[in-house]
Amino acid sequence: MTDFQELTSTSALAEAIQSSKHQPVLFFKHSLTCGISQRAFGEFERYLQSPESGKVQNYLVVVQTAREVSNELARVLSVEHESPQAILVSAGQAVWNDSHLALKSDALKMAVSRN
Repeated sequence: MTDFQELTSTSALAEAIQSSKHQPVLFFKHSLTCGISQRAFGEFERYLQSPESGKVQNYLVVVQTAREVSNELARVLSVEHESPQAILVSAGQAVWNDSHLALKSDALKMAVSRN
C-alpha cells in the first residue's frame, strides 16, 4: 500500500505543489461528516493499494481540520472547491480533477496513469 501524507498547513501545501514539478501529486479532499466522502475515501484507500498510486505523491486534506489548506488549494490551482474531491497536479498546474460519486479507484488509477 502506498502511503499518503495529511496536509495541515499552507506551507506544507506550497511545498507539495512545488514538488509536483518533479513528480505528479494527487490531493484528496475529504469531509469527515459526509457519507459520500466516506465512500469516496474507501475508493481512495483501494487506489492506494494499486501500483499506479506509487507513481505520484498522495496527499489528504481533511476539510474540517484544514479549512485554510483546502481553500488555498482551490485558490492556487483555480479549481472550485468540492468535497470529496481529487486533484492531480503536475508542474504546479491542475491537470485533472473530479468529485463526489465519480471518485472511484479505477478513475484515480486512470488519471494517474495518463500523467
